[in-house]
Amino acid sequence: MPVLTASPTLGDLLKFELNASYTRETVTLKAGTSYRLGSVLGRITASGEYRLSPAAEVVGDQGAETAIAVLLEAVDATDGVATGLIAARGPVILADGALIFEASVDQPAERAAKIVQLATVGLVARATV
Repeated sequence: MPVLTASPTLGDLLKFELNASYTRETVTLKAGTSYRLGSVLGRITASGEYRLSPAAEVVGDQGAETAIAVLLEAVDATDGVATGLIAARGPVILADGALIFEASVDQPAERAAKIVQLATVGLVARATV
């Protein structure tokens, strides 16, 4: 018998949101990536586009190293820029286990730093059951 696995849903990520009209925004995502629900994003200062927030500054993508948003839907931007819905400000509570980090964010201290950065804009990550 085959094993079926369900893709994560918004309910797996978003645990509390005071007012979606206030906390959400539609933004432009940088091309070249297929973004997953729960992706932790930073904004590129020069272009204003969002991308996965790296552990350190990346030449050409300065500013994105600071996590300021979480993607609320899966978006395929592999062939070009795309728009996506983000949680941009709180109060919002997110399941920390549902957050998706850029590959360079691979140490517990780096992940903790990203979670602290998100908290500064009111996006609070909590352990959930």
